[in-house]
Amino acid sequence: MDIASIFRLIALAAIWGGSFLFLRIGAPVFGPGVLIELRVGLAAVFLWLVCRMLGRHIRLLQHWRYFLVIGLLNSALPFLLFAYAAQTLSASLLSILNSSAPIFGAIIAAFWLRQPVGRSAALGLLLGMVGVATLVAGSPMVAGDGWWLAVAAGLAAPFCYGLASAYTKQSPIAVDPTDNAHGSMWAAAILVLPVALWQPIRHSPAGADWMAVGALAIVCTGAAYLMFFRLIADVGPMRALSVTFLIPVFGVLWGALFLGETIGWSKLFGGALVLCGTALANGMIRLPRPAPAGS
Repeated sequence: MDIASIFRLIALAAIWGGSFLFLRIGAPVFGPGVLIELRVGLAAVFLWLVCRMLGRHIRLLQHWRYFLVIGLLNSALPFLLFAYAAQTLSASLLSILNSSAPIFGAIIAAFWLRQPVGRSAALGLLLGMVGVATLVAGSPMVAGDGWWLAVAAGLAAPFCYGLASAYTKQSPIAVDPTDNAHGSMWAAAILVLPVALWQPIRHSPAGADWMAVGALAIVCTGAAYLMFFRLIADVGPMRALSVTFLIPVFGVLWGALFLGETIGWSKLFGGALVLCGTALANGMIRLPRPAPAGS
């Protein structure tokens, strides 16, 4: 991996880690529906402008069913779930829960795509579940009986990413990554619109709130998608996925710097377990093979 790719990888992790900071700022003001409609709608417009500048023509209607499914599983639903959870959970905890997406991906692939689960992946799944339990048990929650719904939403979002990954792998349709991002973002904007109309803005947004929305849509969604696809083209999908390990680092850092969130031992330990479990489940690190009998 060359210097430019390493810089792009770190920048992408910093940007996506910041998305949870902006969710934490915007969700209590706009509400999940309006916030995510602004996020995917502005990102779709941004990607359309980029495609116009590059002279690309995207056939949105040709694969509209595919775009609807990907838009639902990879953007609309997980974004809404994270926005709902951001009203209760800290930005740092959300960023760590997000890193469990490859763990869910391995579980879904085992059942849906019949991919076998090896020793390393099985240990990774176990470590990931223990890590999530440690995070939930050691994280301060907002008083009330509904905090568990926020935790469930924070885990359901990466589960949706796992479903989207499995659907993409088994789909016979081959779509260019940029077209995929553009088409799925318009589909997500259509899918989220009824939720946004049903849930009006809760409070009058201040200038900082609108800045958070703009950064979430343009930087953390539109520009980040383009950066990620460039990284895939340069270093391959497996190395590009290593960004998953860096996102929690920046998520915890931004939460501590800008929101005053505490970093306790349970968060560090639980986060480390989730990251190790993700690395094992995703095949980035493997257990040594047992020595042959009689050697």
